[in-house]
Amino acid sequence: MSRKVKGASFLSLVATLGVILLGTDGSSAFADSDVAVPVEVSVQEDARVESAVDTQVEDAAESGEAAPAFISQPVVQPLPATPDAAPTSASSLRELVAASPVPDTLDEQMRCLAGAIYFESKGEPLAGQLAVGRVIIARGQSSRFPSSYCGVVYQRSQFSFVRGGRMPAINTGSRAWQRAKKLAVIARDNAWESPAEGALFFHANYVSPRWKNKLTRLAQIDNHIFYR
Repeated sequence: MSRKVKGASFLSLVATLGVILLGTDGSSAFADSDVAVPVEVSVQEDARVESAVDTQVEDAAESGEAAPAFISQPVVQPLPATPDAAPTSASSLRELVAASPVPDTLDEQMRCLAGAIYFESKGEPLAGQLAVGRVIIARGQSSRFPSSYCGVVYQRSQFSFVRGGRMPAINTGSRAWQRAKKLAVIARDNAWESPAEGALFFHANYVSPRWKNKLTRLAQIDNHIFYR
C-alpha cells in the first residue's frame, strides 16, 4: 500500500473523531464560541469514539497495516533523600561519624536520644557512645519500658543526669554535642552494629549495683558495662 493511502487512512481517523466530538450539527458550546470551555463527553459519545477506534484497528488488520499503537510512558519520580540519614557504608565507626552530616534540627525524641548520649557518655569512645544510644532505642522497643526515647530517658530513677524530670542545659556549640547528634542518627538508623547490641542496662565500672547479678553481661566498653 502506498504512503498516500496510509496518509488518507490517518486523516480519515482524525476527521471521524473530530465529527464525533463536535457533533454532526456543529452546535456544541465549543463550536459556537472562540473561548475554550470544558467539554463533557457523554457515555454514548465515549462509546462512539471507542467504536470508531476499534473500526480503524480492524480495517488496518484487514489491509495488512500496522494497528495504531497507544503507548503510555511511565513517569518515574525519585524519592527525596532523607537529609539527616547516616551514610550507607564506611570502613569504621570513626569514618562513619566523620562522613555523617550534623543534623540541622532535632525533633523532641531525637533530642532526648542525643541528650542521653551526650550526658551519659560524651567522654567515652565512639563505640561506647553508640552503645548508650542503642540502649535507649532497645528500651523504647521493649514492652518493659516506655515506648518513646523521651519516655525512656525521663523514666524515674533510670538516668542520673535527669534531675527533677528535666535534662540539664546542653553546650550546643561544643564538638561533643555535634558528635552526639550524629551518633543519635547512626543509632536510630542502626547504621553501625554496637558491640553491646541488645543491651537494656549499663552502669559505670566503678559501681556495682545489685541488679547486675540477675542479668546477662554482654560487653564492657571502656568505663561502661552493658547487660541484657
